[in-house]
Amino acid sequence: MHASKGDRLVVHGRTVGQQDHVVEIVEVLGPKGAPPYRVRDDKGHETIMSPGPDSVVDHRKASGHS
Repeated sequence: MHASKGDRLVVHGRTVGQQDHVVEIVEVLGPKGAPPYRVRDDKGHETIMSPGPDSVVDHRKASGHS
């Protein structure tokens, strides 16, 4: 997995009816774009994530935060 600041991380729901969770990558903490990532959700909460196999990077830049 490779990401850059401003990319979005999509964590797919693991059960039927569970929606995807989308967060903005605000800092890449691993080498050469690798995890872990500092991420921010749409409510402004930040955390550090090491995404699992149910996650994908959306390389379109997120909007609304700088």
